[in-house]
Amino acid sequence: MLDHITPVLLTYNEEANISRTLSHLTWAKDIVVVDSGSTDKTLAIIANCGQVRVFNRPFDTHGNQWRYAVQETAIATPWILRLDADYQLTDALITELARLDPDAPVSAYQIAFEYAIFSNKLLSSLYPPNTILLRKGQFSVWDKGHTEAWTVEGPIEKLNSRIIHDDWKPTEQWLNAQGRYMRRELRFLETKQSKLRGWLRLRPPLMPIAVFLYCLFAKGLILNGKAGIFYALQRLIAEAILSLMVLEEHWCKKSNVRSERGLNGQD
Repeated sequence: MLDHITPVLLTYNEEANISRTLSHLTWAKDIVVVDSGSTDKTLAIIANCGQVRVFNRPFDTHGNQWRYAVQETAIATPWILRLDADYQLTDALITELARLDPDAPVSAYQIAFEYAIFSNKLLSSLYPPNTILLRKGQFSVWDKGHTEAWTVEGPIEKLNSRIIHDDWKPTEQWLNAQGRYMRRELRFLETKQSKLRGWLRLRPPLMPIAVFLYCLFAKGLILNGKAGIFYALQRLIAEAILSLMVLEEHWCKKSNVRSERGLNGQD
């Protein structure tokens, strides 16, 4: 099956991760990378990997970036392995991929994740399984909040092995990304019918506190020591950024209402 798979990655300033990710893709004859303007050593590192084809596209949304990556880069294989630049394939997963039948009546395979903090594996995380291995022509991709979603046409099966999510980017870079992500997430939450999680996220400060306690105690990450605390704090901060944006919008709307009343002589 490995000869029938093309790994596809999106990159932007991933020098902390990309070498480790590519080191687990030596089996691939062709690797597609779509970069959105990296200014660090990402592209120089990728240049050392002979089977990588690099495309450059300014980033607008994850959905558009992924559509370009999987539809406009002349991928020749029938299967696509979509990866983030901080995903590490395990030897067990590579072996399992090799044993798959490329002609099986399956449209996609769902893969679960192990989460690591600077190579310290966590007991659990909030990171859900996802359809990572997809057959060309059997899926569509669309924007969903700060990220993208994939709709698969046809049967989906689950793989037993896992991918390791292990992001080594510095906290400053992570914080900058969260600001962009949560702005998009807020736009998405405002346009959908909120379930409990969405309701909590739009009512500060409930979600930041809830997610921090949930990670540490319900998910057992307190047992991971500093790595577990690091992850729980990341989730708290991400949700706190969203909460700040919710409050900011509330005050901006009130200010606009007051301004309109002033212009209409109602004050």
